Amino acid sequence: MLNEDEGLTRIVQLDLDLKYRTNIRDLFQEFDQFPPEAYRKENPQTRVGDPPPDGRPGFNSGVMLLDLGAMRNSALYNKLLEPSNVAKLADHYRFRGHLGDQDFFTMIGMEHPELFYSLACGWNRQLCTWWRDHGYGDVFQMYYRCVGHVYIYHGNCNSPIPDD
Repeated sequence: MLNEDEGLTRIVQLDLDLKYRTNIRDLFQEFDQFPPEAYRKENPQTRVGDPPPDGRPGFNSGVMLLDLGAMRNSALYNKLLEPSNVAKLADHYRFRGHLGDQDFFTMIGMEHPELFYSLACGWNRQLCTWWRDHGYGDVFQMYYRCVGHVYIYHGNCNSPIPDD
């Protein structure tokens, strides 16, 4: 996809289990908030897996903005696409995921947070509560909490979506 149509520079990738509470054009305008690629190196082990707003819990790919132009032009990102580098990251974090793009972006984000702009939680208000009832009830609210306006509800885990 990155090299198929170089005239296509930005896309919004969406799951099907979403309910929009705003014009989708408003989401596309979030591209204007992307900072230019910064080159900084942080110790990812200080915040990996911690809840927002300061932690790095990982990404959910139900709503994603992809700046294909920046992805094509980033030597770092393209190097990370090489299978040997993906394997190194997975080994480093002892990571064995099953969620495809979500797992891939989460691993890269642990190591290179400067490559990502995180949308406010209201752009992908996940409704799944499965983890609350399966061993994580004591910390669930720290990850589930989303303060602010909801623009898009995400009915992940077959969760019911509010009617408003």
